[in-house]
Amino acid sequence: MNINSENKQAIHDVLITDMQKRLYEDGKGIMFTNDNEYTTQLESLTEDVLHTNSVSDINNVLCDYDKLFPSEYLTLDGTLNYVIALLVGEIDKLENTVFHLSV
Repeated sequence: MNINSENKQAIHDVLITDMQKRLYEDGKGIMFTNDNEYTTQLESLTEDVLHTNSVSDINNVLCDYDKLFPSEYLTLDGTLNYVIALLVGEIDKLENTVFHLSV
């Protein structure tokens, strides 16, 4: 399934944010051991995500960073559910912000 061009930025943003967090929290000692390696991994991860155009592409990136994800995310269905969960989480955050501003 290809990603519509108008949705790419939002999907890329939530993916990069979540994967950056996972890399920092779960990648220490596994994918990097010092700040320079972390920076290099983060740059590579960001480039990989920015070049995704489909759910299959995203799945390939998740598989490349499989140490950061539970195995159920490493299938096409799992990847799609992961992306949907990230977007729903972002919507929930925005709704809570708007609700708190209107109270």
